[in-house]
Amino acid sequence: MATPITAPRAQPAPPPGPAGPPRVELGGFRERSLKRGVNPVVYWVLRGLLVPFFLVYLRMQRIGREHLPRTGPLLLASNHRSFLDPFVIGTLVKRPVYYMAKRELFEKRWQAWILNALGAFPVDRGAGDGDAMATARAILERGDCVVVFPEGTRVRRGPLGEPRRGIGRLALETGAPVAPIAVIGTDQVRRGWRIRPRKVRLRVGRPLHYPTVEKCSPSLAGAVTERIWACVRLQWDWLGGIDAQREEPVPEPAPSEISRAA
Repeated sequence: MATPITAPRAQPAPPPGPAGPPRVELGGFRERSLKRGVNPVVYWVLRGLLVPFFLVYLRMQRIGREHLPRTGPLLLASNHRSFLDPFVIGTLVKRPVYYMAKRELFEKRWQAWILNALGAFPVDRGAGDGDAMATARAILERGDCVVVFPEGTRVRRGPLGEPRRGIGRLALETGAPVAPIAVIGTDQVRRGWRIRPRKVRLRVGRPLHYPTVEKCSPSLAGAVTERIWACVRLQWDWLGGIDAQREEPVPEPAPSEISRAA
């Protein structure tokens, strides 16, 4: 007698895992940067408040501003130490600047609106975001300024990080002059939510000019990036480099600690 064949028992479906945070739609912020630009009321009011604050409270020193053209497309290539960097770099020119910001900063609606109104547009750093690069190219082609941090992320302490090829690619594809900039001191300003009175200095080198190319190879973009970064490093070394970060005073020991050591 043949043994009846039975269908295999259905296995229960595994319980759904915890849902991650919803991904923010980035296209709208980029489109606003292209079509509407900065919000003039928010931008110029905040700038009018920040510039005196930086000059007085942070004793901001801006060296080489005369090298920057007042009109036309301009790439500002700088090292990156603090969230304050885009704001202090923006004071170098008397016109709005645009800059890439990591997509995580656009998770909160109110924060995303403010950043976008001030010229920030999102970049998905882990995905090699071509849309962000296309946005930067379009902004340069219409004659505006774009701040780029070739390191790709903040390098809080120590020597400068290694640059990525994006800045060289933008320079070659748009023909925009590239101004090398070094920023020192911004990493010592913030302690939690406290803004401390630490001296901030910026130095601008003469803009670098490169011919426009139709197809930019990775090797060519890398070679131009290295030249740009060498000029950023020159400004950094002129300001003192790592030694300038050691100006923060060492706190004196408390009296109780002195008595214990005696």
